[in-house]
Amino acid sequence: MKTIERYVFGSFLSSFLLAFLVLSFVLTIGLMVQIVGFILEGVSPSLIGQFALVSFPETMQWTMPLALLVSSVLVFSRMSADSEIAAMRSCGVNLLSVMKWPILFSVVCVVLGVFINNEIVPRGHEVRRSLKTKVSVNTGIDLLEPGHVIDDFPKMKLYFGAKEGNWLYDLVVLDYSQKVDRMITASKALVVSEGKDIRLDLYQMTVDPIDEDHPTMARANRFPYVVKDAIKEVKYNKKDKDLDFGEITAKIAAQSKLVKTMRAEGKVRSAERKFVRRDLSKTKTELSKRFVFAMASICFVLVGVPLGIKAQRKESSIGMAISLAISLGYYMVVILMLSMQKNYSIHPEFLIWLPVAACFGIAAYLIPKNL
Repeated sequence: MKTIERYVFGSFLSSFLLAFLVLSFVLTIGLMVQIVGFILEGVSPSLIGQFALVSFPETMQWTMPLALLVSSVLVFSRMSADSEIAAMRSCGVNLLSVMKWPILFSVVCVVLGVFINNEIVPRGHEVRRSLKTKVSVNTGIDLLEPGHVIDDFPKMKLYFGAKEGNWLYDLVVLDYSQKVDRMITASKALVVSEGKDIRLDLYQMTVDPIDEDHPTMARANRFPYVVKDAIKEVKYNKKDKDLDFGEITAKIAAQSKLVKTMRAEGKVRSAERKFVRRDLSKTKTELSKRFVFAMASICFVLVGVPLGIKAQRKESSIGMAISLAISLGYYMVVILMLSMQKNYSIHPEFLIWLPVAACFGIAAYLIPKNL
């Protein structure tokens, strides 16, 4: 490695490590607060360790690309502002050779990102879901987050707006344990364990309907509601985000074969075939998302380096603005495609690659202009 290349790559690597540590700290603040809460609640250290081991690596799918983007823009914009880029050009230094090592390092990050997104992150989702039924009710409630529909308990779905200790507020329960589905609401509920059951003491509650024989709504100031066998360990049917690379590719192959079979049988307009195609589109989009997230590493470097060279103003302000704009645009397109993943007619599994194609196109335009 030549002296200039070593100097540039050394500056790039040190900036990357600093940005990576800062971003990792910011993204894991909530996780660390949650872990401290588990410790104060007396949760088993082994369970806390399990939770931390699968949760911390997940942040790398965000921190690595963003750290690469920040370091690319800041380092090369500083060199441009200090006229170091101009000095290299005047000395006949090919800027492609200067960019070579940051790009190669980003390729290594892409490979690592593919592994994390396909092996570590799915395992983290599965472990967190399993922990909710492996521990006592107190810990199980701590692992549940307000503002989300929870379907981890048998024959019921649960939603609550806020929690404080074992008290849940603005509770909504969809009960499927009866012959008719019931919706139960309560202003607050105290959660206690009774063996493997969970007991909810509901206050200011309503139930609609009461039961099969009484299809009307009832109200009560206080009512006990028991969730049978809620704490016993159960095996979940894995969702797409819980599947590792081998499992998700096998599922896609099986779904594709089923679609072809149904098409051959002439079920072109059947609702069943549409359902299978929606599920196939959703699974393919999930797999594509993992690779698009990993490709962000090289995309951000390819775009960040020439944009950093082009920046003429103070690098700390313009560099951060450029980094924010690039990352927001990239991830907003990915999020948009994920929201449309069941709409198989537009092929979201392909459209989700648009930010990658856009970054390569921008890089192909900017890099020759800055050599």
